[in-house]
Amino acid sequence: MADNDRDDADRSRPDRRAVLRMGGGALAAGLGGLALTACTGTGADGGGGGKGDPGKGSVSVWSWQGPAAELKALIPEFNKTYPDIQVTVEDIGNPAIWEKITAGLAAGGQGLADVLHIGVDYLPGYVERFPGGLADLAPFGATAHKDAFANGLWGTVSPDGKRVDALPWEANSAGFYYRADLFEKAGVDAEALQTWDETVEAGKQIKAKTGAHLLGIDKPASQADAANFFQMLLQLQGTFYFDLEGRVALDSPEAVRAMTLIKTMNDAGLVSDLSGGWNTLMSSLKKGTNAVVPYPTWFGGVIEEQVPDQAGRWRVRLPPAVRRGGPTAATVNSTHLAVAGSSRHQAAAWSFVEYVLTRPASQVRIYRGKGIAPALMKAYDDSVFHEPSAFFGGQKKGEIFLAALKAPSPPVNYTADYARALKLVTDAQSKVLLKGADPAAVLRDAAAELVRQTGRKAAR
Repeated sequence: MADNDRDDADRSRPDRRAVLRMGGGALAAGLGGLALTACTGTGADGGGGGKGDPGKGSVSVWSWQGPAAELKALIPEFNKTYPDIQVTVEDIGNPAIWEKITAGLAAGGQGLADVLHIGVDYLPGYVERFPGGLADLAPFGATAHKDAFANGLWGTVSPDGKRVDALPWEANSAGFYYRADLFEKAGVDAEALQTWDETVEAGKQIKAKTGAHLLGIDKPASQADAANFFQMLLQLQGTFYFDLEGRVALDSPEAVRAMTLIKTMNDAGLVSDLSGGWNTLMSSLKKGTNAVVPYPTWFGGVIEEQVPDQAGRWRVRLPPAVRRGGPTAATVNSTHLAVAGSSRHQAAAWSFVEYVLTRPASQVRIYRGKGIAPALMKAYDDSVFHEPSAFFGGQKKGEIFLAALKAPSPPVNYTADYARALKLVTDAQSKVLLKGADPAAVLRDAAAELVRQTGRKAAR
């Protein structure tokens, strides 16, 4: 999503996480009638492929919109090094790609491309539900790159430290985009805000002086990702819906603290309703409904694109800490490239993945083309990440997010049950926002229900 790594069709992705919510078996059954094409291999568990020649073969790649265009643009340079590997990139679209990958894995690998672009929230589900569906990249030398990526990301692709399910591509840090003119009019120094409690007080002043809300949330959870802000507050505290052992942590003290902050903001009249999806969010930008948009790295390019007339009015910083002195950095989403276990050209597919994701020149070219923030830390040596932005008042926003990627960041365990957790969290949040429910009570109920649905243990 941009800094332009998602195009307009991708930005309207309300059903992305709904695909996972159906669960592996139900989804496979529901997609059983889909036509499967371009079969690259077979195998009862999605495996059954072969290593092949690392310098020769035909490699197909599935991605979407902006990222797909950038992968295609890299092929001529790639072929200077690997002239005998023929690469074709298909723009599947987002969220269509998630259904297509799931259908292929459920069919034992039939119809899958050799290289698959996968979001961090989907990767654990694919690995857990379809053993062998993705190739282990460790035998190809992937572990040599384990220290090349932003903090915390290796744990998402190699949870056990041995098998490697994918390589990190994109790393988006939590951001705090704000209208500097509104803060100035209200007499508030945005850069001085150290905690979200202080930010709530600043929001009251902004609302009184300008009429703008502090921020917006999809209150009735009309879209599957309505809990993004809550999730960010969790990650700023180093926690998530599940702990690293996969136990349910929806009712942790950190979760209650996050939901209580949201309730405090809402009760003070500081939260606008962003129900309706992407179009509502874009409308709020144009109208200046909210003084703050707490979105990740990629959103900066969206702001520039959508409201060019507001150049100079915007600034960006890392979010305030949830507790004084706590972290202000969190990697809130990422994407990866994996190799299908059914691929008969796994070595050649790995050659392409490695070329794209571990060469700084490849990642710099992709960033210049579509603004996709790389997980590869060496890429940030390039000057493009250190240039001042006229739109953001001369700020070097690339350096702001680079600081976040350098900060300690614990791995996040999404598990195969992330979508179930997300649905329960968004329902709980809606009860808090629309009915004034008690945060601790609704999260306790949500945690108990998630334990019941999944059979997982409770973390507390």
